[in-house]
Order: sequence, then C-alpha cells, then structure tokens
Amino acid sequence: MRRVLSGFRPGLLVLQVGDRADSNLYISAKLRAAAQIGIDAKHLRLPSSATQDQVLQSVLTINADPAVHGLIVQLPLDSVNPMDPERITNAVSPEKDVDGLSCINAGKLSRGDLKDCFIPCTPNGCMELIRQTGVSVAGKQAVVIGRSKIVGAPMHDLLLWSNATVTTCHSKTPDLPEQVGRADILVVGAGRAEMVRGEWLKEGAVVIDCGINHIPDERKLSGHRVVGDVHFASASQRAGFITPVPGGVGPMTVAMLMEVTFTVTLTFTLTFTLPCRGNLYLFVLQNTVQSAHRFLLKIQAGG
Repeated sequence: MRRVLSGFRPGLLVLQVGDRADSNLYISAKLRAAAQIGIDAKHLRLPSSATQDQVLQSVLTINADPAVHGLIVQLPLDSVNPMDPERITNAVSPEKDVDGLSCINAGKLSRGDLKDCFIPCTPNGCMELIRQTGVSVAGKQAVVIGRSKIVGAPMHDLLLWSNATVTTCHSKTPDLPEQVGRADILVVGAGRAEMVRGEWLKEGAVVIDCGINHIPDERKLSGHRVVGDVHFASASQRAGFITPVPGGVGPMTVAMLMEVTFTVTLTFTLTFTLPCRGNLYLFVLQNTVQSAHRFLLKIQAGG
C-alpha cells in the first residue's frame, strides 16, 4: 500500500482503559498488522483511574481528529470507576466506528443495510471463513451459540441476510445438543471452554469457533493452554470444515479490521479506484492465511 499511496497513511487509533493483559495482546496484534501494511495505528491508553467523562471526552477529541479514520474502543473497559460501555461505544462517530459497535451501525446491520454500515470484525471474519469453504450459506440451517453484541447478535444478522435459516442459542436454551445437531453451519461464541462436543455435530458441518479460553496444562511453561468453545479433537472427526484455536478466527478478525480501516479512509478521504482496495484486501487475506495456514482445516477421509 505504501507504493500505491505514497505519502499517505490511513489512521487507526485504539483507545484502551486500564491495562488488562488479554487486551494488551489483542491490541499488539492489531498494531503489528497495521504496521505491516502501512496503516498509521496508534494506541491511547487511559489509566484505570479514568472516569467515564474523561473517556467520553477522549472519544470526542478523536472523533474530531481528521488524521484518525478509524477508532476502536477496546473492550472490556478496565476502570475502577463505573463505566457504561454502550454509552462510550455510541459516542464514537459512526463514520469512524470500524468495530461496528455503535447503535447506528448495529441498527443498520439488523435491518439488512449491509452496504451502509460497519460490521463487527469478528463476525465479518467468520463470514469470510465460511465463504472460503465454498459452502453456500443460502438455504442452510445455521446455529449461533452466544448472543453478545460483539459476536453472536451480529453473526445472526449476517447469516440471516445471507439467506440462512438461523437459530441463536444461549444460556437459557434447554436442548443445545439437539439444536447443534441440526446445523449445517455452526458459529460458537459462548466463552465456555470446549463446551461443544464432536458427537453433537451434524456430519460435514462447517464449524467456526470464536472462543478463546485458558485451561490448566502442566506441560506448558505458562501453566495453561488456549482452547476454543468447541472440543477440537472430537469435532474434527465429524466436521467438514473447522477453525482451530488459536490461529483461526483471531487472525481473520484482524484482517477484517485492516480492510475496513482502509475502506473508510477511501470512502471519506480519497477518490480512488476499486482495484486498489481489492489489492489491499487480497494482500491482507493472503498474509493472514500464510501466517496461520491451518486457520481453516478441511476434514477429508484419508486426507
């Protein structure tokens, strides 16, 4: 991109409150990816003593900065003071809301206005992973486990407007294994380690695991290992396609963030040609696949 747009760099800012270790890891991944493709990404960390008014004022200041084209509020907000995350994410200018978390962008997504809103990066990445399988979403039975505003709810909307028949399951769903067994496409974002077992799955299902959980493992120097919400070993025996954890949805989420940051920059700052956007997108996607070549594992007999 530096060659294509000499002297110009899209601007991305990540606003963090506090110093959570997991948030620091996610932010580092975003900043590294941005640097690789020439996006000017900055990290603004407010102390955990920051008040909600101070955070809101920071958001408004960033909204007014013409050098920042995309703004991410890193969740959760790690503050000793009361915080209303929804009020803070809604304060982000919809035109800079590259995470798609404001009520304006979420409302447009729920109404099917996909070309006129920003889509949260994790569900957007999940849809790209599903497209990469070659499996058509239209007419399929899709099950989403989890209803968070970051993953589950927008994932439901994306599948619905892609003409799947969608069931959303959550903590009050009484017959979860039965619901999962109907799914041609399963997306899991429940936050419970290895809760979905392989025997629940429909043979040949597409399984997208958004979970990131730490479980004890004495064999690791850290004393733990990272697993998803799906029991990978058993699920891979029945799934047609499955994403591993780590190295699956996470890298694709970052790739989608890079794409949307560049897209918003073109939309509101430049008059440029579509092939440029396409070339960047292909570069980001190719880079993601190369760095995590097993992000999508096709299960084949004898393969």
